[in-house]
Amino acid sequence: MKIDTQDARAGKTGMGVRYVLAISLVLAVVAMVAVYWGVMQ
Repeated sequence: MKIDTQDARAGKTGMGVRYVLAISLVLAVVAMVAVYWGVMQ
């Protein structure tokens, strides 16, 4: 029995998920830089 990749995933990922992940990553990097910069002052 072979299951199609799309069926195995049980749905598709919406475009909004990519934006949320990208924005979260950017915010996390900015926060870490701000903390690092604050500690080094």
